[in-house]
Amino acid sequence: MHHAPETLPTTGQRALRAGLIGQGIQKSRTPAMHRAEGAAQGLALSYDLIDIDRMMPVPPLSQMLDTAEAQGFAGLNITYPFKKEVIGLLDELSENARKMGAVNTVVFRDGKRFGHNTDFWGFAEGLRRGLPGADLSEVLLLGAGGAGGAVAHALAGAGAGKILIADQNLRAAIALAKDIAAYGTRAEVVSDMAEAARRAKGIVNATPMGMAKLPGTAIDPALLNPDHWVCDIVYFPLETALLAAARMRGCRTLNGSGMAVFQAVRAFELFTGLAADPARMRATFESFTETPA
Repeated sequence: MHHAPETLPTTGQRALRAGLIGQGIQKSRTPAMHRAEGAAQGLALSYDLIDIDRMMPVPPLSQMLDTAEAQGFAGLNITYPFKKEVIGLLDELSENARKMGAVNTVVFRDGKRFGHNTDFWGFAEGLRRGLPGADLSEVLLLGAGGAGGAVAHALAGAGAGKILIADQNLRAAIALAKDIAAYGTRAEVVSDMAEAARRAKGIVNATPMGMAKLPGTAIDPALLNPDHWVCDIVYFPLETALLAAARMRGCRTLNGSGMAVFQAVRAFELFTGLAADPARMRATFESFTETPA
């Protein structure tokens, strides 16, 4: 799949380089997942964090991509704040990336740059495995930002009947609703959370609310009822206030580990051409302690 990889003379292992470009990514669990999966498959896989918070001055994104490509990287993961900006630096986009207007995985191959979005598949696969049979007839989506876009498209792809979109940024919510409607899934921007919660079968938090550094919930937990399924894409911590409240009310819940693990599973396959073992990658993800050292 890739140009002839260099091999390490001592072991004959195929060597592969990948990395993550983003801001404030030191606590990312992605490098460990990729390195461990590589090792399990006999790959000498290095995975670098390219964190603009650690760079003075910050080079332009184009330069960071050029450097990685020149150094023979197989590919890069891309996260906040570059998922949209990177598109202008690529040769081809996958259908998911084009639909969403966001890229989180770049593959360097045959002198070209291919952009993919594995957040989309990551959420869909996490939902399919983690909440089998979840009623998708009407889903309330909290957050219309980058993560919200991935979730909305994944819900649409999974057969959601209607997506109710709530975001304090009304323009973002309207733009996302238009996007989703263009692909044949009904979407509606909502501001009355009590009414939206009454209608919804499931609720997904795609805002940063609930993260260790942004405590709280994006919806009043009093609006949850036992018939709701509740999903949170935040995974630091895995047990957010929203999920704890939902569980106390008897809801089926899904934490953020699924999306985080499955986006990495798909990215690993794109980088290496090898099938990843999701259970093994999840075990690596879960080996991190909940409390930051």
